[in-house]
Formats: sequence, structure tokens, C-alpha cells
Amino acid sequence: MQRLFEIDRHRALGLLQAGLPISEVSLRVNVNRTTIFRLRHRLHETHTVSDRPRSGRRRCTTQRQRSNLVRNHMNNRFLSASASSRQTRGRNNQRISANIVRRRLSTSGLRVRRPYAPS
Repeated sequence: MQRLFEIDRHRALGLLQAGLPISEVSLRVNVNRTTIFRLRHRLHETHTVSDRPRSGRRRCTTQRQRSNLVRNHMNNRFLSASASSRQTRGRNNQRISANIVRRRLSTSGLRVRRPYAPS
């Protein structure tokens, strides 16, 4: 099932506060009745309708390390990802892979380049 956007959650709560029954609100927002019921229940328990934190694997680089990677590649555009990965240590002093460097740079809108070598 798809998630409700934040604006749809607030719209559904507004319709509930206007006095519409849960079944009518679910038809208007185009979700299941149970979703609206759980949304109302969460609002009463936590006083918020925002997403709850999810579990997941921790990132192997910190925000500071990501910023340093971006800065290093902005200063030296032809720095390779493997050279950058050798220079950077992740959390708990672990080495990071070149793929991680590429992903971190791509989220910043950068691409790892290499100099043109004419044949």
C-alpha cells in the first residue's frame, strides 16, 4: 500500500474534524478505512501525524565526511573515487569503498571524473 503524503494526512484530519465519518473520509482521500482510523489514533496518541522513524542500516560516513568528500572533489575535479576512498575513513575507522564515494558525490550533484587521455 502506498504512503499518504503529509498534505493528504492533514486533509483527512480536516475532514474528520468537519464531522465526516471515517468511511466518507477514506473515499475522499482514496485510502482504506483502516488507514484513516490508524491516522486518527496516532494523532491522539502522539499528537503528530508525521512519519515515525524507521529502522535501517547506519550510514558508514558522517555528514562531515560527506562534506569533506564533496569539498575535495570540488577542489580537484579529477580525483578518482578509489583515491578518495583510500584517503577517507568511515565510522569506526573503517575503509569505505569507491562505490560509496560515487554515491555520496552523486547525491551532491557531482560525478567522479578522470582526465582525458588522448590515444
